[in-house]
Amino acid sequence: MRLTTKGRFAVTAMIDLALRQDKGPVTLSGISQRQEISLSYLEQLFGKLRRHEIVESVRGPGGGYHLARKAEDVTVADIIIAVDEPLDATQCGGKENCHGHTPENGTRCMTHDLWATLNAKMVDYLDSVSLKDLVDQQKQKMNEHNVVVVHRPQAAA
Repeated sequence: MRLTTKGRFAVTAMIDLALRQDKGPVTLSGISQRQEISLSYLEQLFGKLRRHEIVESVRGPGGGYHLARKAEDVTVADIIIAVDEPLDATQCGGKENCHGHTPENGTRCMTHDLWATLNAKMVDYLDSVSLKDLVDQQKQKMNEHNVVVVHRPQAAA
């Protein structure tokens, strides 16, 4: 199993969007600059996210994207599945033909059940993490890094 840049970039872009949508629609060019992701790549990803009704686009001046539903109702699994990211640790893509090219002449490898179970656990985990969870984590990290030190004048002795 490996999560490609498609899934990683989609999740990163969605966190960026969710962090900033309170101020109105978020532009892909803004996400592109902040996250250093190609604009054309973001356009492809957001087309898929829009088709899966995870984001909505706003046209015209001041346009961009915003979430189509609440951040707590969007899971990491939703995002990854929307951008066609396969979550499969099996060698056969879950077809149970690990040692052959067709289901008729293929046989399962000895570790097929292990990897199939891992797939189920990965999906369960990613389905348990909401976009809101990730946004809250990011806000906490931002608050920790922006600690304001207040210097108070010392009282005269």
